[in-house]
Amino acid sequence: MPSSSSLDRHHPRHGRRVAAVGVALADCGRVDGPTPYALHAQAARRALADSGLDRSVIDGLASAGLGTLAPVEVAEYLGLRPRWTDSTSVGGATWEVMAAHAADAIAAGHADAVLLVYGSTARADVRARRRTGNLSFGARGPLQYEVPYGHSLIAKYAMAARRHMHEYGTTLDQLAEVAVQARANAALNPEAMYRDPLTIDDVLGGPMIADPFTKLHCCVRSDGGCAVLLAAEEYVPDTAKAPVWILGTGEYASHAAMSQWEDFTRSPAAVSGELAFKRAGVTPADIELAAIYDAFTYMTLVTLEDLGFCAKGEGGPYFADKDRRLPVNTDGGGLSACHPGMRGLFLLVEAVRQLRGEAPGLQVRRPDGSLPELAVASGTGGWFCSSGTVVLGRG
Repeated sequence: MPSSSSLDRHHPRHGRRVAAVGVALADCGRVDGPTPYALHAQAARRALADSGLDRSVIDGLASAGLGTLAPVEVAEYLGLRPRWTDSTSVGGATWEVMAAHAADAIAAGHADAVLLVYGSTARADVRARRRTGNLSFGARGPLQYEVPYGHSLIAKYAMAARRHMHEYGTTLDQLAEVAVQARANAALNPEAMYRDPLTIDDVLGGPMIADPFTKLHCCVRSDGGCAVLLAAEEYVPDTAKAPVWILGTGEYASHAAMSQWEDFTRSPAAVSGELAFKRAGVTPADIELAAIYDAFTYMTLVTLEDLGFCAKGEGGPYFADKDRRLPVNTDGGGLSACHPGMRGLFLLVEAVRQLRGEAPGLQVRRPDGSLPELAVASGTGGWFCSSGTVVLGRG
């Protein structure tokens, strides 16, 4: 058990600044053999090593994806006994929402250093189910009224994309450009799962999954994991690398059933983004790169709109204009780099790496060669059911 002196090492004071001090990926892509717990441990060890801090500083843990006891079981597997935990689960937005909760807890003195950690063998699990023939998925709550009619997750995103195309004239070529650009970024990233170049014709000519989405409009399925260590400002002088500060956060839950979604062309990022920018004291015009959840090409366009980087309905032309658009998903995103079930934590890792100047592939720089100062990570859960947005900065 921790001693009372270790628990009281830092006198809690409200409003402490919070920084990401360690980030890392576990092995990603095709990873046969390790369990999800092993990937958690691998990511945690690497993130701690990246921070330069001792494991004894960790007194908080956030984890999801392994059941209701995820943070307790993961903490035990890692040999930790946290005094603060979070198991919030809102789909792909989980990790931005958890980062917000952790930052608030650290700022208030409820924890000093919180490890956000994730590991998944999503690809290997599907392969195992195919071998056994067990491919059944249950439904309960509001979803029980949609699942019997074949209303799959992909179909829900496809419906939303079609509505955007109908209302604003968004084209198939514009949607396909999202996948093409993600692959171009991935081609520079040695950690990406798919790196061969794509063309718009490649995307449009692929097998149809759910109209208008062909296969390459959809994210890859991979194994993998990652971790982010957040810590109070007083730890920063002891860290191995420059801190990346959590400047502002926002979260929002919209709907579960599609029948309760008021506007298929507006994502919950419209609310979470506005909150995050306001709390950070910045505007979208100040942001120099974005890490956006991209399980499908349409997600990128509509999230860029709703975060305020372009007007509603202009996501297609904005993204197609390479000279105008913000650098987005510089690691290749879920469309090409990796997507092991929930990708939200990977967005934070990439944003931190970019602001440090440590991106393994495409490194964003200003015209004068200096590093960017501000980034945003925005995760989306379900079928635009939830959103979490985090503004990060070097200064």
